Amino acid sequence: MGKTFAEKILSKKSGKDVSAGDIVEVEPDVAMSHDNTADISNKFYNIGVEDVYDPDKHVIILDHITPAANAKSAQNHKIIREFVKKQGIKNFYDIEAGICHQVIHEKGHVYPGALIVGSDSHTTSYGAFGAFSCGIGRSEMAVIMARGKIWLKVPETIKIILKGDIPEEVSAKDLILYIAGKIGADGALYQAIEFSGPVIEDMSPSSRFVLSNMAVEVGAKAGYSIPNQEVLDYLDSRVDHEYEVVKSDDDANFVETIEIDVSNLEPQIAKPHTVDNVVPISEVKGTEIDQVFFGSCTNARIEDFEVVVNIMKGKKVHNDVRMLVFPASKEIYNEALDKGWIKILSKTGAVIMNPGCGPCMGNHEGILADGEKALATSNRNFKGRLGNKNSEVYLGSPRTAAFTALNGKIS
Repeated sequence: MGKTFAEKILSKKSGKDVSAGDIVEVEPDVAMSHDNTADISNKFYNIGVEDVYDPDKHVIILDHITPAANAKSAQNHKIIREFVKKQGIKNFYDIEAGICHQVIHEKGHVYPGALIVGSDSHTTSYGAFGAFSCGIGRSEMAVIMARGKIWLKVPETIKIILKGDIPEEVSAKDLILYIAGKIGADGALYQAIEFSGPVIEDMSPSSRFVLSNMAVEVGAKAGYSIPNQEVLDYLDSRVDHEYEVVKSDDDANFVETIEIDVSNLEPQIAKPHTVDNVVPISEVKGTEIDQVFFGSCTNARIEDFEVVVNIMKGKKVHNDVRMLVFPASKEIYNEALDKGWIKILSKTGAVIMNPGCGPCMGNHEGILADGEKALATSNRNFKGRLGNKNSEVYLGSPRTAAFTALNGKIS
């Protein structure tokens, strides 16, 4: 019997032949954390260790509350800046860089065949580049800082095959929302998902990223696709060392195989208050919206900006809508600036914000009022996302966000 992608990588990293269900002790290639590093550093020192094990493994990016929204977040940032200096952690990116999940691959820390952990659930994102990547807890990250290793359970793998001719108005965001609605928020609990099929083979790195990013929203430990040439070309300009593309064997044991023909799919919407509460957009078309959030680690890259700009150029945001635009990183912000897209969106009445997570977790920048409804390109719509348990968040694609901002209702 052959092995899955997950079994192959965890076998290699553990130094022994392992299968789904085995517990392994492994040393990650990369360990990522963000604003919560302040808490991690305290846990680290409480272990009784003074020096971080291999500081070069660690990538720390400030993104969740940037700039600092209050004295507490400012103090946390200060603790992190002092920690990285004391520990000699060179891969540190301060508040101007952007969202951790975007910055980490832009800066060449993500590559095929890597084992990457992060103290953030959406660390699954890097599977878009052929890495095995998963989220871990803060205490686990503190232990990795202390001794470099972690225990992981080798996950079973679900194979999702996407086939057919994807309609022009349907994006990767619509695909992953449809999948979430189909299998449920716990449909892949502690399993890996392998996204495959003709649709994936032709998909851009940014679109693949959307699928891997939201794999955790159906409970997955990891979500990945085998890199195509476009992915490898993107990485070759950023990664300064050799790497190995890992693929599942043809006779690997997948716990389930799901085939989806996307040919007749229409844009999808996740209604409040769960990510798997998904319906075709036709069922909620016309729902009035107070705020549009175009941003987050899921959808705020250049291909997303291009879609939004092409729809909104020369038009105006609806008088009853606030549209907030958060580029995923400084690199994306600058490219959009060079293309003239920031000016175009500003002229529509959109508010251009700094690269970062913005209102996604509900910490600052764009919090909703009681009773308000938002259309967001982010990945979660639980009560309290965008900062108010008495508001409602609908999830959709950048295309849907653009039309909704213009019309004042889901469109």
